[in-house]
Amino acid sequence: MTATLSVLEYHLVTYRRIWRSSVLSSFVLPLMTMLGFGVGVGAYVTGGVGGVPYLDWMVPGLIASTAAQVAIGDSSWPVLGNFEWIRVYFGQAAAPLRVADILAGHLAFVVFRVVSSAGAFLLIAAAFGTMHSAWAPVTVLVGALVGLAVATPTFAYASSVRSDSYLAILFRLGVLPMSLFSGVFFPVESLPAVLRAIAYTLPLWHAVDLSRAATLGVAPAWPVAAHVAFLGAWAGIGWWLAYRQFRRRLVV
Repeated sequence: MTATLSVLEYHLVTYRRIWRSSVLSSFVLPLMTMLGFGVGVGAYVTGGVGGVPYLDWMVPGLIASTAAQVAIGDSSWPVLGNFEWIRVYFGQAAAPLRVADILAGHLAFVVFRVVSSAGAFLLIAAAFGTMHSAWAPVTVLVGALVGLAVATPTFAYASSVRSDSYLAILFRLGVLPMSLFSGVFFPVESLPAVLRAIAYTLPLWHAVDLSRAATLGVAPAWPVAAHVAFLGAWAGIGWWLAYRQFRRRLVV
């Protein structure tokens, strides 16, 4: 645990010097999206969605989506760079640190980034009067869980490629479709059956459903335990794949 915290400390110290560069993607862009879609487009959605104003309905999904995107962003180029460009992981492995410590410490930093981004977004959304339940703060925990669910497989993928061109493919063919078709901007029930089934397999939809239930004070479409188990399975399988790939590259 001490070694893992040391790795986390390294990433926190580094982030303290560059945190201003993440403000746009973590806070400003989600806020602009909330205003553009929730307020702008929402003005044309008469009656809202399910009797809920469109802004209030969309915001929890946007919080979950922001959490997932922050997690993937901090798990892609930084991981590739730590292997291929600045080679931080190799220095940490020579410290020596266990592979599990290196992986867990960096993942802990990613969770910190997700929680801080989701928490800030929640406060902004609350200022717009979009929170309707005392359970609303649970969205931050949901953000942390979906962050782990998407970060661990992204760690595995980013550590297995040698060029950032493959990361661009990940965002174009993976992140963008997931963000659009996971119920953030419209109910997945309006999708064709095949696409709806695919949406249910994506971790983001489960986080969106949980977040929406927490902020609106309604029951989720699936039982909470099923959502948590699904996200936990994504995180667990992703951890196993990432650990295997990290060990293959760091242990001679």
